[in-house]
Amino acid sequence: MLSFELIIFLGILFVLALGGTALVFRQEEKKMKKYEEEGDGFENELQRSREYETQSIRSNVPRLLWIYIITIALSLTVFFIYVY
Repeated sequence: MLSFELIIFLGILFVLALGGTALVFRQEEKKMKKYEEEGDGFENELQRSREYETQSIRSNVPRLLWIYIITIALSLTVFFIYVY
């Protein structure tokens, strides 16, 4: 019975990690729609592209890393509890 509970827990954990990833993606998608609505020239697009590269590394990558670190740590913890 414990293996069934483990599968359910890991499934829920996977869905939560997927939801967190989707949330980060939606935030970036909203920014892109805003930029498209503004419809500026080439120079502004190039500047936004450079800003996006630096902002994405500073904000999105750490968020995604934490989501996956927590997911992997909880998965391994539950797995080791199940094995021992």
